[in-house]
Amino acid sequence: MSWKIITSLLDIFIITFIIYYLLNIISGTRAVQLIKGLGLIFLVALFSQLLELNTVNWFLDSFLTIIMVALPIVFQPELRRALEQIGRGGFLKEQFWQNWGPKEINEIVLAIAEMSEQKIGALIVVSRRVGLKNYIETGIQLEAKISKQLLYSIFQHESPLHDGALIIENAKIKAASCFLNLSTRSDINPRLGTRHRAAIGITEDSDALALVVSEETGVISVAEEGQLSRHLDKSELREKLSHIFARSKEKSFMRRHF
Repeated sequence: MSWKIITSLLDIFIITFIIYYLLNIISGTRAVQLIKGLGLIFLVALFSQLLELNTVNWFLDSFLTIIMVALPIVFQPELRRALEQIGRGGFLKEQFWQNWGPKEINEIVLAIAEMSEQKIGALIVVSRRVGLKNYIETGIQLEAKISKQLLYSIFQHESPLHDGALIIENAKIKAASCFLNLSTRSDINPRLGTRHRAAIGITEDSDALALVVSEETGVISVAEEGQLSRHLDKSELREKLSHIFARSKEKSFMRRHF
């Protein structure tokens, strides 16, 4: 096999991978509908050229020029998400797990289980490699140790901090009553409230983990990478958190030593 054939195959493989990666990123977002619309316009433009419809062709050429200029603005959330995911996939990442242990996981699980039993709504976001400084600055700074009592008291209805999200970073409660952007995906169950949409949204914009307790039903949910796992019990939540943390530590160890 000649070198030219090898490079051509490599070229095709890289382009195919990039297209597949981008389609995965925009899957379930409003970008899908926009791409369908653009595809239809391109098809009409192609037929207008073949049929020599000069006026239509001129109009579509002008329209497509405007669209190309507007695309970075329209797709700004998706482009930012894509760049952040590429950055997360790099080899040089900091270790954010050195302060975590079974004690911190246990305190979170106990607090969420009790809030679930009493149907106290809660949204807890655990930062990982991607920092959440912009979101932390929207809330009330705490810089406190993780404890069941503190987590439980923050989400009491009488607490001025119960609205919004609580953010944990480096095994510390950084802030409460933080404002998060809601996911705009069209495939989310319409019965889910703002807490669940905010949990999905933060995990779309970052690699954070979001834990939700429904105020109406007490159902425990975990959001990761834009996907929501619901109806978890105490043991399932503990197992899921332990697995995620162990997996992240293992990846960090491998990056440092290999």
